[in-house]
Amino acid sequence: MARIAGVDIPNQKRGVIGLTYIYGIGKSRAGEILQKAKVDVNTKVSDWNDDEIGRIREVVSVYKIEGELRSETQLNIKRLMDIGCYRGIRHRTGLPLRGQKTKNNSRTRKGKRKTVANKKKATK
Repeated sequence: MARIAGVDIPNQKRGVIGLTYIYGIGKSRAGEILQKAKVDVNTKVSDWNDDEIGRIREVVSVYKIEGELRSETQLNIKRLMDIGCYRGIRHRTGLPLRGQKTKNNSRTRKGKRKTVANKKKATK
């Protein structure tokens, strides 16, 4: 099992798909990395030798990935919340921030439904 940037890459996957297990690397960037490292895109991770893994690690080290990328994203969100802009307020309240309607959907952001009891009718 190849270990790149602190992530175990599954052996049974093709190289391009295997590299996407690293946070911050998608399919296109994975293909780009393999091309720069001169590794065939369609070979499985189990077929990589130590030399190829070393070249891939070298190319991957150029990019901002994993912990560094996660912390940068969190800092960006924290900055939005601190300055009190619209997006920051939506982050703070746990609501969708890209203009979606919230009357019917947005259960992923809002969480499980909170039932509100009706007012009791006054007895005569």
